[in-house]
Amino acid sequence: MASDFARGTFGFRFTMPEPMAMCNLFAVGRDEVRDTGYRWDGLTRTDGPLLLFQYTLDGEGLFELGTSTYRIGAGQAIMAEIPGDHRYYFPEGGDRWSFLFMLMRPALILPNWEDAKRRLGEAPYLPPASRPIRLLRDIWNEADGGRITEAFTASSYVYQFVSELCRFAAIPQGERGEWPEKVRLAAEYLDANYQSAISLDLLSDRLGLSKYHLLRVFQSAVGATPSDYVNRVRIEHAIRLLRQTDLSVERIAEQIGYSGGSYFIKVFRKMTGRTPGSFRSGEGQMMYNRIFFD
Repeated sequence: MASDFARGTFGFRFTMPEPMAMCNLFAVGRDEVRDTGYRWDGLTRTDGPLLLFQYTLDGEGLFELGTSTYRIGAGQAIMAEIPGDHRYYFPEGGDRWSFLFMLMRPALILPNWEDAKRRLGEAPYLPPASRPIRLLRDIWNEADGGRITEAFTASSYVYQFVSELCRFAAIPQGERGEWPEKVRLAAEYLDANYQSAISLDLLSDRLGLSKYHLLRVFQSAVGATPSDYVNRVRIEHAIRLLRQTDLSVERIAEQIGYSGGSYFIKVFRKMTGRTPGSFRSGEGQMMYNRIFFD
């Protein structure tokens, strides 16, 4: 790696405003090590409790967790709690290990962190262009530029980063542009034909996949089954029709692909918390132009 590799470790010791619930950013850093003197032991550190996320940019390090040892190469991360039974270090005979890291206090974010770690594992791979890693780079750049100067900004970055980890863990390919081609084609077909009855058999035949494989890869990428996805598309169109037309509920149900008004009302209530009639009237609620669904 070039000698002009940007390094820097920035610590944050802000007073937390009382009685506000704030996330606590402890440190963020970018470094490159070539010396076997680089070694951290989670049982002997005295700066905990902390949560560590360390992401390898280039080279390789070793991560021991209990009796297991992981070689952490480019694109891999370490997720560890401090104190804890782990060690991470630069190996004998290694060339270099360059990485980004972030240390956070566990208050408020520990359940989210634990869920992400349960899904991803202790040494997960994350693409360099994934949202958590792009955000981690941004946080380091902000720190390097001296722009994290108070607790509110630091807290927002911690919460956003852990939320992005949870999002990536739950839906690793959550952005449509990153979906597998067959999933993207399936979604485009559902978008264009939501008014029709679309079975999983029909969709899988069009794409040349088994319906079980299609269901698995679609749900993994999108975070919803094809049936749930088309319901979401239909309800988004129903909201527009309720706001912009005088069509009856039965007629709207027919236009968006439901066989009858009663089922439409059931799905609409489940997804929005209101009946189509009360949503249209706006009684006791805010007036929305659009509702976004997960």
